[in-house]
Amino acid sequence: MDRCVVLVDAGYLLGAAASLLAGEPGRARIAVDHPVLITALRERAETETGLPLLRIYWFDAAVDRRPAPEHRRLRVLPRVTVRLGALTRAEGRWVQKGVDAAMHAELSELARNHACADVVLVTGDGDLLPGVASVKEHGVAVHLWALEAADGDFNQSEELVGEADERRVLDRAWIQRWARPREAAAEPVAPVAVLPAAPRPRPVPLLPAAAAVPAPAAAPAAATAARSAPLRVIPTPKDLAGRAAPGPPPDPAPAAAGPVLRWSSERGWVERADTATAADALPTLDRITTSAQRWADREEDITSVGGDPQEVGQVFARRWLDRLAATERPALLWTDHPRIPHRLDGELLRYAARFGLLAHKEDQIDEQDRYAIREGFWKELAARVPDTRPTAQARQDS
Repeated sequence: MDRCVVLVDAGYLLGAAASLLAGEPGRARIAVDHPVLITALRERAETETGLPLLRIYWFDAAVDRRPAPEHRRLRVLPRVTVRLGALTRAEGRWVQKGVDAAMHAELSELARNHACADVVLVTGDGDLLPGVASVKEHGVAVHLWALEAADGDFNQSEELVGEADERRVLDRAWIQRWARPREAAAEPVAPVAVLPAAPRPRPVPLLPAAAAVPAPAAAPAAATAARSAPLRVIPTPKDLAGRAAPGPPPDPAPAAAGPVLRWSSERGWVERADTATAADALPTLDRITTSAQRWADREEDITSVGGDPQEVGQVFARRWLDRLAATERPALLWTDHPRIPHRLDGELLRYAARFGLLAHKEDQIDEQDRYAIREGFWKELAARVPDTRPTAQARQDS
């Protein structure tokens, strides 16, 4: 039949829309105009496939499979069929069951009965990969739609993306036709403390006892209030290091006030102040990459990058060098060769993990891959940045 069908994973669609518009994946954070949404899906599907719409299947979950008010509104709209899985509570959170299986079954049935020529999937779940492969064998074209991600990254399974015949991204403007953030000002702010009151241990002073001096009566009230105000989040070691002990510092102040932060390296625990170099101040790739560039990078990773460890290191270095500002000086890295700055090195290895690298037998790290990845990074840097390291003769002369 020369018709198209749309299958919507409501959890993915509404969760991604909430992340983009409200900053949180909870669908309760957005208000949805369901008739406008269904109209937008139908118009987009008919335009992109060039075929009339047969039906929109809406897959969602509900407690005891009982339709919620939004499901009742949806199922009375023209050309809409609602399929519900179970919504159960597991380990303190809600989990949907049976939605993927229902989508897979519907896909197979549509293809087997030749009910449509094109199917549009609005989902990101890689569990549908067998169903997509099955309908393609029956001659059905698969269109995979993604919603624009809040962080600019992919929010779909890469395997599912690779199996689809056509792919589209539904951008913010399209989403804002039918969704908007809910007003949160009407609700009172919940108290910060959510645990029952209990005796609290006395806080450990951040400075040695000898250095702590009681605050004089003339201390400014604002400073006293700032010190006594409870933290609204669990402090990190960095937060604690930046907080002063109650009261003004003694006179004369000690040379090193507050705890000393340390960081780990392959050489053991060392002082960051003693090992940090000018190269450590260079930005990471994530900081200088735009949302559009993230999409383009992931496209290149899927279609062009083979996954050879050295090639992966070169690709990472190329992107980083291309996006550095003109004022940055990547030549600073040569002063630390072969060491790559700590944050940049960690980002490089995380990027390599996307290609299945670093994983070895029994989940052990393959050091040879690490060496090859870093070698590729330095190889690209050597081709793009003049080598300012002193020569062996110059080092001997010095």
